Formats: sequence, structure tokens, C-alpha cells
Amino acid sequence: MAEQKRERILSGIQPTGEMQIGNYFGAVQNWVRLQDSYECFFGIVDLHAITMPYQPEQLRKNTERLAVDLIACGIDPGKSLLFIQSLIPEHTDLCWIVSCFCSFGNLTRMTQFKEKSEQLKSQSKDHFFSAGLFTYPVLQAADILIYKASVVPVGQDQKQHLELTADIARRFNNEFGEVFVEPKILFTETPKVMSLADPSKKMGKSLGPKHYIGLFEEEESIRAKVRTAVTDSGVLPEGVEMSPGLENLFEILGACGKVDLVSEMKRDYKAGKLKYSLLKESVADALVELTGNLRASRAEIKPKAVQKSVEEMSMKARAVARETLREVRELAGLPARSVGD
Repeated sequence: MAEQKRERILSGIQPTGEMQIGNYFGAVQNWVRLQDSYECFFGIVDLHAITMPYQPEQLRKNTERLAVDLIACGIDPGKSLLFIQSLIPEHTDLCWIVSCFCSFGNLTRMTQFKEKSEQLKSQSKDHFFSAGLFTYPVLQAADILIYKASVVPVGQDQKQHLELTADIARRFNNEFGEVFVEPKILFTETPKVMSLADPSKKMGKSLGPKHYIGLFEEEESIRAKVRTAVTDSGVLPEGVEMSPGLENLFEILGACGKVDLVSEMKRDYKAGKLKYSLLKESVADALVELTGNLRASRAEIKPKAVQKSVEEMSMKARAVARETLREVRELAGLPARSVGD
């Protein structure tokens, strides 16, 4: 009996520096699980990273490090294709074509552009908003459509972008013929990890070191940050059973796989017997175990070998992208070009 063809997944991550636990619990941990059920294409999307202020040499280092880190986390080159976006020029070729099938009105409604614009305003008085920041959802659509990915795992914050991608695919297909696959959204049950110092905000490196925990961070630093994590935040509003800070610590503990411990401690909390110091210690222990295992895994990896492997996988991904672009050019009335171009 022939093996049933697996659905293809596409997902990407920006090389913006050290990965933090929010990246891992929110995406990468799930990617590792999906490898056994889907045909997986995972991209290090460095072109998306340049939509915000950056340093060129740091971007190169971040890209190289992220490839190593992803493999240390369990992304298996024997099961998945891990590619670097900028090594595959077909992404940007297709981006221009599909931008002509994306309405300006749809782009103006993208909430992430508004959020990142506000972030730029707060960082500098001399800020400006690049066209790339405004149009990057179109490049994201091209990233997905060029591999004919049928499934894209995302959190709720990316729902708008996936709907835009499906809309672009429909417009092109209706105009010129079926070539693009309309991707399905795979909402993954991933935790939303909040800042330890301000649990009203999503964990992120832009907030400063005390707000996040690096995925490969050392034990002493982790324990210090968890020890000072915000728990109670005053009188709770009516109907709210737990403060955001406590919820965040329980979320992190559960994401580390300590489900039984979470249940036990929540029972203690409801009974008024929970010691916050014990909760923090448990969270710190779980994170130290996780990061220690990941550091050990990364220590066994040879960066130069990873670099070569990722370049090879990028060329395999490019072969798929090139074929899709050939079909699109033909349907769109653009001249054919040689395979080597």
C-alpha cells in the first residue's frame, strides 16, 4: 500500500537575536512535534527582520546562530527543510507579483503594522515607517504560497495575515487559473508567555533583559529573574480568580511539561495554601532543566556543519519555489526564463 502523502506546513521565525522561552513555547516546541505528521518547511526569515532597525553584521550572526539553535531544539534535517529566506530570491519575485493582487485597504487594516509603528515611535524621535514594514504581510503571503503549503501553524495574532494570504491566493486563482493552495490555519494550543516584570505585556527582548528568559540562559540568571517575577498586582477585579503574574507562572510551568504540579499547586491556591516562593522555585527548577538540556544539545553541534546543511536545504527549498514561480509567471503572462536564472 502506497504511503499517504502528508500535508505540507510552512512556518518561519525571524533572526532578531537570542531566542527566548516565549519563542520556544509559542512556536518552536510545536514545530518539533509537527515534524512527524507533516511535510515541514521552516524558514529563517531574515528579510522580514530588516523591516525594523538592525545592524547588518549582527543580522548575519543572528541568522547563523538561529540555525544552530533550532537544530538544538529538535528541528531535524532528516524530517524537515530548514531554509534561509534570503537565499531563495523566488520569495521576493513572487512577492511583487502577488502584491498586485492585494488590496491597499487590506494592508491598512493589519494590526501588527500599527503595533510595530507604535514601538518605533517609542524607541526614537527620528523614527520613520518603511514601506517594507507596511507591506511585509505580502512577503509573508509569498513565503507561504510559493511552497503551496496547505497548513500554517499560527497563534491568534497571525490570523489576519493568514486570511490575507488566502484572499490573495483566491484572487490570483480566480483571475488566471488554479496554481496557489489556499492555506488552512492551524491554531496551535501554545501558551502566550508574558513578561516576568510586567505580566500585562507579552514576553519580548525589546522590553529589556528583566522581562524575558533566554532559551539558553544560565541557571543563576534564570533563578534571579523568576525570584523577582511579579505575582500579585493589587485587588483583583470582580470575577477574576488569579492575578496575571500568577497565571503567567502557572502557564510557564505547564509549558515545561509539569502538568501534574500545576494542578496540585492550583488546588493549593484555591484553598489559600499556596506559597508563592514555592511556585517560583518550581518554575525556576523547570526552566533550568529545560535550558540545561538545550545547552547540552547545542554544545554537541558543529556550527560550520549546520551552515553547510542549511545552505543545502535552502537549495532544495529553492527548487520547489522555482517551480511554483515558473507556473505563476506562465499564468500571469510573464516571459519564461531559464532554470539557472
